[in-house]
Amino acid sequence: MVGNTFFGDFDLASAAIWMFWIFFAGLVYYLQTENQREGYPLRDDEDGVPANESLLPLPSAKTFKLRDGRGELTVPSMDYEASKMRTDLALAPSAAATGSPWVPTGDPMVDGVGPASWAPRRDAPELDAHGHVKIKPLSMLEDFHVSAGRDPRGLAVVGGDGEVIGRCIDMWVDVPEALVRFLTVDLNPEGTGQTRLIPINMCKIHGNRVAVRSLHAQHWSGVPTIKDAGQVTLLEEEKIMAYYAGGTLYAAGEA
Repeated sequence: MVGNTFFGDFDLASAAIWMFWIFFAGLVYYLQTENQREGYPLRDDEDGVPANESLLPLPSAKTFKLRDGRGELTVPSMDYEASKMRTDLALAPSAAATGSPWVPTGDPMVDGVGPASWAPRRDAPELDAHGHVKIKPLSMLEDFHVSAGRDPRGLAVVGGDGEVIGRCIDMWVDVPEALVRFLTVDLNPEGTGQTRLIPINMCKIHGNRVAVRSLHAQHWSGVPTIKDAGQVTLLEEEKIMAYYAGGTLYAAGEA
């Protein structure tokens, strides 16, 4: 019979389990190396020289064609990582030992470090699956309206020190998700056109006001602005969120 003469005393069960372990080891190797595309090569905090990556080598460079005509991206790439690295950080290590916490040395509300740190994301708006801008002002969306909750438009905006700094004039909606992401505040109740965005998760809407605890009156002019009144880029989102987050820790101490 085939089972007795072709394989003889060969242990098929043992072969099957060994083939599984070989496949599993290869899968782990593949996934770990692919995981080292973005964010690699690593750099040492002091001199920027690539540090020891891991026990596994970096994968060979691969070029990806980005959707919606946004060019190409080759990773891993030292040039790509260098283009994203910020060199203007006002930070200093708290100790000589590698891995010690870094502490701000300048104005953390302005320098973008610590709680107010931000990553250099793409300076282009996020797009939906159809290539359209995801986050837009409600005033530009004819098919959207407030169907539940308190409409904050027209309400006074109050900072953490109790000062009225302006009035909410618009809402920014994540169109595919149908969620509010930002509010627009005019920094003068009478309307001057000096507007700033407020992340919706950094404010609380009351019946007669919009309260923002993380910023005081003198900080609002420093909120990062957007370059296009009809869209917000990923980089602009990052900086705006970071500024409010930094104010949560630092604003009260500066007041």
